[in-house]
Amino acid sequence: MSLAAPAVRARALSPVLPVVAVVVLVGLPLAPGSGGATPADAVSALVVGFCVLRLLRQRRRPLSRTAAVILGLPVVGLAVAATGAVSPEAGLAGMGRYLQVFVLVPAAVLLLIRDRADFRLLTWSLVALAGWQGAVGVHQYVTATGASYQGQPIRAVGTFGPQDVMGMASVVSFGVVCAVGLALGRAPLRQRLIAVGCGLALLVPLALSFSRGAWIATAVTCAVQLALAGMRRALRAGAMIAAAGVVLVGGFGVGTALLQERITSITQVADAPDQSVTDRYTMWAAATGMWREQPLTGVGLKGFPEYRDAHASLALSAASDTEGAGAAFRRQPLLSPHNMYLLVLSEQGLIGLLALAGSWLALLVCALRGLAGARRADGRGLDCALVACGLLVWQLTDFAYADIGGPSTVLTALCLGLAAWWALVGGRAEQAPAEHPGPVLADVRPKGAHAR
Repeated sequence: MSLAAPAVRARALSPVLPVVAVVVLVGLPLAPGSGGATPADAVSALVVGFCVLRLLRQRRRPLSRTAAVILGLPVVGLAVAATGAVSPEAGLAGMGRYLQVFVLVPAAVLLLIRDRADFRLLTWSLVALAGWQGAVGVHQYVTATGASYQGQPIRAVGTFGPQDVMGMASVVSFGVVCAVGLALGRAPLRQRLIAVGCGLALLVPLALSFSRGAWIATAVTCAVQLALAGMRRALRAGAMIAAAGVVLVGGFGVGTALLQERITSITQVADAPDQSVTDRYTMWAAATGMWREQPLTGVGLKGFPEYRDAHASLALSAASDTEGAGAAFRRQPLLSPHNMYLLVLSEQGLIGLLALAGSWLALLVCALRGLAGARRADGRGLDCALVACGLLVWQLTDFAYADIGGPSTVLTALCLGLAAWWALVGGRAEQAPAEHPGPVLADVRPKGAHAR
């Protein structure tokens, strides 16, 4: 019996733990200036392999027809765009990255989540990662050891360094969205209070990231989550957020002159844009010009840097200055339009954009339908629904100001996997009496075989 106990405990371990390991690895610091694949990327590939082996061992068909179509839709545009890449190497590298972020890792996360308990475990791991990165970011601001911002080393970037200034902002935003979803659910009061505290605390490092795109996406997402949770809860939560804002700005002095100037600049992007905004508009125009030349298929994967100068005006600075947070001064080349939709449109054309955006919108529609079912089922799974819908809304909003790239990109894949599980599995089982949703996997074992 003593030998059987470890086996029972091993079987009880959640298969989603390897995904949690990816979240942990994202929080580890990287060497300044390091590029390419990160340890988290490598482990995400192992997670996909683990998922495949698990399916083979259980002799199950991977996905339902609906899930396979929605998750596999981006492959259509990728296959077309890869054939038009500037080189075979660029085509393979670009296709591998897109498949990792938008197809393989999300599908693996979907298949490894067994129930809402696994979903919540992943959600809390994202909140914990946000707390760690936020703590590092606040320390950088207080001790003036962050990335350079207007000549001062105060920008909170966490462990991602100045080469990925959006990394910490994205991670903290994910944490805020997850915390809001957990707080608005029907979990025990203690858990909801912890989630509220985490969400309010994460607003500080989010503000100190000086990331306008992350601010806008988070504000839009939280407003949507509050509206989806119900008007009464929205009013209570809104009052708490307003009170927290007064305390942060008035009591702790978070509202510095630089922060107020950054907030004001959001409304001045057309009248008096700074150089970063000018560069972004110029690259957007360049991406649009590439699409006009190849409207259906684009210029090919990894083609934006090659065609940028031929379509950009002289207003483009071509690189941004980065330093601080342990890294020396460096000119960071601008190799993407910082808009996921325009990046896909320029490199994959209308075919790629319709396929990729169509997959995301289909997930959002399915997730919203599941949320409606959760509200009808006395709130069972409401927290999961709000987290899934929130992560999708945040990503779709943020993609208007950012694209994939950097060590935090693998978290985009994990968040899409969480949303896909709710949209395609968890949200479809709200009328079931048990906490375990119906299977997305179809059993193909012979009749009479014993099911574990």
